Amino acid sequence: MEFEGLVAEAAGMPLRGWDFEWLRGRVSGSDPSWSYEALAGDLVRESSSLLDVDTGGGELLSTLGPLPARTVATEGWEPNLAVARERLAPLGVDVRFGRGDQLPVADGSVDLLLNRHGLLDAGEVARVLAPGGVLLTQQVGSADCAEINAALGAPPPYGRSWNAGDAVAGLAAVGMAVTDVREEWPPLTFFDIGALVYQLRAVAWQVPDFTVERYERGLRRIDRHIRAHGEFRVRAHRFLLCGRAAVRAD
Repeated sequence: MEFEGLVAEAAGMPLRGWDFEWLRGRVSGSDPSWSYEALAGDLVRESSSLLDVDTGGGELLSTLGPLPARTVATEGWEPNLAVARERLAPLGVDVRFGRGDQLPVADGSVDLLLNRHGLLDAGEVARVLAPGGVLLTQQVGSADCAEINAALGAPPPYGRSWNAGDAVAGLAAVGMAVTDVREEWPPLTFFDIGALVYQLRAVAWQVPDFTVERYERGLRRIDRHIRAHGEFRVRAHRFLLCGRAAVRAD
């Protein structure tokens, strides 16, 4: 299919929740060597209360059951709320609107806080975790897919540094003990230009002002590269932290 057809197809695909099924076979990679899902599942089985931050459409959380009786999920993007509630309400999950810097739960009310690719605010984490409560987060670092922006002629994807060291320092400053730190830059490979257009629509913060018209010249350059080399490869940036809230002395 020619450039115009691939781009038009990707631009017309509806976006629903946090589902990248349409990209199957057109993109590969970005997964780090660890399994966030397996780590989260082990922690969920040991917890009596759970908060999942930025749950998207609830795709991952719905696979971690059986969930604690007290499970809350937050989502800060309005279009995803209905999707998350439709998927999670039958599982007994209370889905609330909220972002990582304003979590809509009471102080000290959570045994386990999960956060996969959501906004991580150390102060809010420390506020909502019960004494001895656990945080597990996988974050997207500030170097994520920066080669996309460079190839398109777009500004860098993030305006500040965000890496494992930054996050550890923030958690330590609020009294959290970090027990596990991992950081990797796995490859992410696109096999056609339509896949990249779809990705940029779904992950809107990569190039916030993205439109096909605005970045057509860069998209055509990448399309020519894919046709010549069979792929367009960039580097993702992922880091994982596990931490524990302080236990208050009596």
